[in-house]
Amino acid sequence: MATAALTTTPPSKEDVELARASGQRLAPLARRGRPLTLRVRDAGEEKTIELPAGAVKLLQAILEDMASGRAVTIVPQNAELTTQQAADFLNVSRPFLVQLLEQRKLPFRLVGSHRRVRFEDVLRFKENIDTERRKVLDQLAGEAQELKLGY
Repeated sequence: MATAALTTTPPSKEDVELARASGQRLAPLARRGRPLTLRVRDAGEEKTIELPAGAVKLLQAILEDMASGRAVTIVPQNAELTTQQAADFLNVSRPFLVQLLEQRKLPFRLVGSHRRVRFEDVLRFKENIDTERRKVLDQLAGEAQELKLGY
């Protein structure tokens, strides 16, 4: 399995505008669900690129996120993360993540002396935590309404 490279930087203002314009032009083509042939010009040289339909939809989704100012990270299926990458994704410290691994709250495997965590497992863990947080917040909001605390 390959280890994923998670480098994410927010788009600049110029990138946001370019993504918005490009995404608007690409959207109707992406909705067709067919491969797309692009002509690309670089330093006066023009080439054609054939994109599969799935790549066109993915590119459209990336442009939409960038146009909204969001950073985008693409992680291949079955990717494995280092403990630092997994901690960064969960927005926790690396020692806290290692503690989760040692408590068996998140599966991992050892590669030599290094821990590797499957991205799918990290994502599922995050989704479970987010679901639990929403339940607790809904419960608290309900109790605040019952007590007429202004929520």
